[in-house]
Amino acid sequence: MRALLWVVGVAAGVIILLGLLLEAVRWFVIIGVIALAAVIVVGIVKGRRVVHQHSTRRH
Repeated sequence: MRALLWVVGVAAGVIILLGLLLEAVRWFVIIGVIALAAVIVVGIVKGRRVVHQHSTRRH
């Protein structure tokens, strides 16, 4: 799962850079930002879930 997040995050970064280079194509920037935000949110949710599972196992 972590590898998939890295791949999507890198792809989002590439899309953002490509969109900035191709100034006329603003949709690349928008899609890249949305994808990057989704990766961050999913990473935070997964991280919290792992932390929560570890804390419940210790009790």
